[in-house]
Amino acid sequence: MLSVLRVHLPSDIPIVGCELSPYVLVRRPDQTVFTDDVPESSPIEGHFLRYKWYRIQSDKKVAICSVHPSEQATLQCLGCVKAKIPVAKSYHCSPKCFSDAWQHHRVLHERAASAVNENGNEEEEIFGRFNNNATSNASLSSSQSLPSLANGATPLYPAAATQRSGGETWFEVGRSKTYTPTADDIGHVLKFECVVVDAETKSPIGHGSTILTSRVIPAPSPSPRRLISVSNVDVAGHLDVDGRSSSTGTFTVLSYNILSDSYATSELYGYCPSWALSWPYRRQNLLREIVGYRADIVCLQEVQSDHFEEFFAPELDKHGYQALYKKKTAEVFNGSIMTIDGCATFFRRDRFSHVKKYEVEFNKAAQSLTDALVPSAQKKTALNRLVKDNVALIVVLEAKFSNHGVDNPGKRQLVCVANTHVNVQQDLKDVKLWQVHTLLKGLEKIAASADIPMLVCGDFNSVPGSAPHALLAIGKVDPMHPDLAVDPLGILRPATKLTHSLPLVSAYSSFARIGVGLGYEQQKRRVDPATNEPLFTNCTRDFIGTLDYIFYSADSLTVESLLELLDEDSLRKDTALPSPEWSSDHIALLAEFRCKPRTRR
Repeated sequence: MLSVLRVHLPSDIPIVGCELSPYVLVRRPDQTVFTDDVPESSPIEGHFLRYKWYRIQSDKKVAICSVHPSEQATLQCLGCVKAKIPVAKSYHCSPKCFSDAWQHHRVLHERAASAVNENGNEEEEIFGRFNNNATSNASLSSSQSLPSLANGATPLYPAAATQRSGGETWFEVGRSKTYTPTADDIGHVLKFECVVVDAETKSPIGHGSTILTSRVIPAPSPSPRRLISVSNVDVAGHLDVDGRSSSTGTFTVLSYNILSDSYATSELYGYCPSWALSWPYRRQNLLREIVGYRADIVCLQEVQSDHFEEFFAPELDKHGYQALYKKKTAEVFNGSIMTIDGCATFFRRDRFSHVKKYEVEFNKAAQSLTDALVPSAQKKTALNRLVKDNVALIVVLEAKFSNHGVDNPGKRQLVCVANTHVNVQQDLKDVKLWQVHTLLKGLEKIAASADIPMLVCGDFNSVPGSAPHALLAIGKVDPMHPDLAVDPLGILRPATKLTHSLPLVSAYSSFARIGVGLGYEQQKRRVDPATNEPLFTNCTRDFIGTLDYIFYSADSLTVESLLELLDEDSLRKDTALPSPEWSSDHIALLAEFRCKPRTRR
């Protein structure tokens, strides 16, 4: 007879919006063991598995700490209540927790006060309203049920309840193997039950196998990041109800290294809670963040091929995005499976159409380089150094909007978007510079064939002032630059060849040129005055610095606004990235651009 040997949950801390998928170990009548489902439609020797989920509601009222969501709250900030800040953000588990979080927490008070004083209500923020579902439960201690919802394709069953001793009630909430906690579940324990059922009589055989979770916690909601105008236009006054710029002549571009699951290990990021490091949690949090920015073009790095196909492409398709992908040219062994990541570019179908796609494989370029320049005896050594499997994805898009006016009726507006992830190894400075130079030379050829604005986005694994950054930002590398001292293959000589003709400017350098005002001064403090780049886009326990950029061709595009930068104070004092709030070790960059009117030739 079919029998259940073990039931296990990968994480015992359930989070609102993150699917729970139990591991169920089953033994067949022939004694073989497996983990596949046995639905009623495909019984094994007259038996199938039936699943049920329950929410255990206690008379005891529970609030959750806003900083440590796995802990119960013991105090509440009355200032938040008075300022009408979402109540979930007002709870703390201890006086020390409140004290440690104060520098970050007071920003909520300042923003609430500023919004009321300046606007009479809360100002629009590009990422924040999207998270209100989890935090708008006015009281986490409420035991009232909200209207019945659908959990995927499985209906909820709030009427099916069994009274238990000690003032607890079990509400049946699902009848499938998986379950996604809802806001109704916050503060409550969930129970999963798996039982073998006779297919003919529909009666359970023996006792079911059960497991209890910890209390369900709300999905952590980071402080909203606002869109800051760097032109003479007040961007906050031009956001439509969907949060996207309503000006037809502008478009937004997002660049984000989302941290591949294959690299998100507890060995590297031991300071991040295991539940917040798990892919089921991170993928939902990343999707919530990405969709919340409502960018017209999205460039992601470190996207695993299976995650692209099974999650990001179909999920972003629901939000109107078309997807393109270029995977790296080698796989990474991760435990028992082989994984591979790459660059993914998405664009809104209502704003752009796809014209052409170019794929850059630096391995192929390395082969061509060594064939042309390296003696046969040294080719193996050269390839071992140059072949690092990095790639770039170049996409040419045509805008479905125009700001050219009557002078250029019917003129096509094309945009070329490059998305790349440069080699990470710090000792291979020559390889980084060669990869960037190779990409730029390819973009030069595209620019020479068409009058087209350029955007170069990605994780360049190069800090401001490095040779790759200099090549991108000023079009050349000083022959005396210290990075050029690392060139064992002689591929960087002569240094005079390390140039390009694209008029590229870093979008975030615009913060160094903006005017005065509280918001502007805050952003200027988050920019390095020596390089005009953000102080950091990557923040871990071992490293803090800028590696990510959005470059644009200044002769054809202007920057209208930028997504505000984070500062170290806005991150939890006792952690780095990734964290429960931010699910990558990088931060997202977003810029709004306007195409400059082109003159007739």
